Amino acid sequence: MLHSTSLLPPTHRFLFPFRPKPSLLDNSHSHSQLQSQQQQPLSFSKSLSLLSSSPSSSSSSCCRVARISTEPLELSPPSPGFNFRREIARLTALRDKLSRCNNLDDKLRVIDADYRVRRFFRSSSRNAGLARVLSALQLDSNNLFLIKCLVAAGQEHVLCLSETVPELESPAMASGSVKSAFYALAKIIENMDPSNSGVSFGKMDMGMSLEDHEILDLNKLLETLAQIESFYDCIGGVIGYQITVLELIAQSLVDRKNTDWSQHMGDVKETQILGIDAPTGLDLSENIEYASQAALWGIEGLPDLGEIYPLGGSADRLDLVDPNTGECLPAAMLPFCGRTLLEGLIRDLQAREFLYFKLYGKQCITPVAIMTSSAKNNHKHITSLCERLSWFGRGRSTFQLFEQPLVPVVGAEDGQWLVTKPFSPLSKPGGHGVIWKLAHDKGIFKWFFRQGRRGATVRQVSNVVAATDVTLLALAGIGLRQGKKLGFASCERISGATEGINVLMEKRSPDGNWEYGVSCIEYTEFDKFGITDGSLVPKCLQAEFPANTNILYVDLPSAELVGSSRNVNSIPGMVLNTRKTIVYVDQFGRHCSVSGGRLECTMQNIADSYFNSYSSRCYNGVEDKLDTFIVYNERKRVTSSAKKKRRHGHKSLRQTPDGALLDMLRNARDLLSPCGIKLPEIEADENYIDSGPPFLILLHPALGPLWEVTRQKFYGGSISVGSELQIEVAEFFWSNVQLNGSLIIIAENVMGSMKIDENSESILHHGQRCGRCKLQNVKVLNKGVDWSYDGNMYWKHDVKRSEVLKIVLHGNAEFEATDVVLQGNHVFEVPDGYKLKVMPGSPGLAIQLNLIEQDMMDSGSWHWSYKIEGSHIKLELVE
Repeated sequence: MLHSTSLLPPTHRFLFPFRPKPSLLDNSHSHSQLQSQQQQPLSFSKSLSLLSSSPSSSSSSCCRVARISTEPLELSPPSPGFNFRREIARLTALRDKLSRCNNLDDKLRVIDADYRVRRFFRSSSRNAGLARVLSALQLDSNNLFLIKCLVAAGQEHVLCLSETVPELESPAMASGSVKSAFYALAKIIENMDPSNSGVSFGKMDMGMSLEDHEILDLNKLLETLAQIESFYDCIGGVIGYQITVLELIAQSLVDRKNTDWSQHMGDVKETQILGIDAPTGLDLSENIEYASQAALWGIEGLPDLGEIYPLGGSADRLDLVDPNTGECLPAAMLPFCGRTLLEGLIRDLQAREFLYFKLYGKQCITPVAIMTSSAKNNHKHITSLCERLSWFGRGRSTFQLFEQPLVPVVGAEDGQWLVTKPFSPLSKPGGHGVIWKLAHDKGIFKWFFRQGRRGATVRQVSNVVAATDVTLLALAGIGLRQGKKLGFASCERISGATEGINVLMEKRSPDGNWEYGVSCIEYTEFDKFGITDGSLVPKCLQAEFPANTNILYVDLPSAELVGSSRNVNSIPGMVLNTRKTIVYVDQFGRHCSVSGGRLECTMQNIADSYFNSYSSRCYNGVEDKLDTFIVYNERKRVTSSAKKKRRHGHKSLRQTPDGALLDMLRNARDLLSPCGIKLPEIEADENYIDSGPPFLILLHPALGPLWEVTRQKFYGGSISVGSELQIEVAEFFWSNVQLNGSLIIIAENVMGSMKIDENSESILHHGQRCGRCKLQNVKVLNKGVDWSYDGNMYWKHDVKRSEVLKIVLHGNAEFEATDVVLQGNHVFEVPDGYKLKVMPGSPGLAIQLNLIEQDMMDSGSWHWSYKIEGSHIKLELVE
């Protein structure tokens, strides 16, 4: 039981096993069972004990004892060169004064009084009265305020124009840099066009000039500062951003042996967490009936759902480069299995919409909101891809792209912004947690509401298996059906992985109430909770808690309330991960490698705004009453990411495109094996470090996407080692097919045909003029993929083939093969409006090409009929 009668600071002991407790979501527990459970306290005691422990207390056999103090954080003094406490106090006072200002003029008066700004102006000895010059030139007040905020935040060096590499890192040199920096800025201002309220600079005389590229860089700097000031207004704009950075760096310097300096850090909040536990939830892999029912709720609720993709990350670990131009590319452009990752997301979504059409006979187009950024021209590339693919046959109006701001990268030692050249701080996206406030600021929530959407599913572009089988649909179905505010799809966590954990938290609020909710702890924050590193102990808490996968269901009205809150809650989960090494070239051309990071926030920690409050402590079963929930599935059906490039010589495929492909193939084997199809085993990743996978199977998700639907389209046969199967058609039937080689089936109209609407856009109309293919009692024998070719890129599906059987269906074309052996290299290309039949001949093959009857042109000569029976979907082949 969680309790503490001691006046000493409570400590927390983590001992809880990972295995989730049985879910209450299936309502299988009787009333008497629930009553008996109420007599048992929440099992937080298995993971966190609030009893004080002496230093001599023995640790657990599976991991060392970890403690969280609820006293103010004790911070060791920083290096003598920088006083965190004094700087935080100064900036906090400045932020408070600015927050009380009613207009920009008042803000300028306050910022002018800051000693850094006064010193900066006074130090410009070669410019007699810089303030007078600024006033006379009528510099745009907004831009002037931003520049002064930059200076007040201690980042004068961003304005430095010196071309000389400083020899000494001394206060004197710093002062000299400041003088030269603002003298240069004064010269810029003197050449401004006073009739222009924006930022436009001409060439300067008086012995100094500004190049055109420097003018552009200064404009970009002011744009960046304006974005920070506007977006982070809830924490105090530019000044508040720097305060948060310094506070997070200071917190990382925690040293409980030193209590003297911590006495001056009263502004550091005390933790409210009293316990964490592994949350219970529905296990989709075990409770098959309930999982099927939840997935049907998800399909039924598709007209109430939107889709949200946070694609703004820089994806540096992927190291993706355009082979033709050498330009760095965002993760969404990774060519995976023959198409970009973004195309894969849309295919998964369209497959769910096609299933809705087959069940209810109505077309449903889900609105998609995509958060982009300017990193690596992310926004431009994503927009160009959508335009090139005609917005995937969905219409431009069904998409909203909104761009997240970039934020400066700071050094871990003192929070100074890293600079690559004058006016150019090194900047990166500020994490996907900005999505809620940005969605409010950009009107995304209102856009969803106008289309009748009340919930949304959220997934990241690098996770290629998130929509496998029931996972995403069951998550959304439970969220919609039970009126939840936030849901997580989770799975077992691999120890040592760079991913967070999902937890059930117990808190005590200042008013004495008990608060509970399912939330997330990022892997960068494990040290704060004493969560041990899996590489150092045989079994530890990193593996005991489930993985946070960033597959979410969100209630849109609830998310808008958080995003519009105008306080720190609207930017959840702020962290500063300074463990990474930042490699860059500074403004003096020096190659630098420093510890640093940028202020990031995490979208999943919006959960911290959804805790339920109770006047007394809760007992087992509390999760069923919460606004947050979690579902589980096998890891390979929930998360497998292509987020980092496989390095030469590395023996791990984890989080690489190569490893993600293997997980997709494992899922394909799990899907087809119960259909009576014999397939090769797939061994552990390390067996494929120096070789290709045992086979290639790529199935269009519209064949399902629920596995119980797909399995009714396959029956019997075998797929031999080294074979390749690609099926790009939804109306498909496989019966006793033996594949030894390569078989590729491509339909132009997988789910329907394109029609031009009233806005002159091509829109996909489900079910009309689909391509169709039947294979019954067929043997496919050919040499297939040349597995000895060194140039094969299996995860790109870019391979060399010696022979292949390829079937291409144009328009509504149909192909049928019955009781035949198709050996060697063949290409059957069927024209629009025709059916091609391949049958036994005398001798060889008999081939018939017939025109499809006119009254069957739209519906086809056969189709699958879908019906709901109980909690399952049954298919019938209708000739």
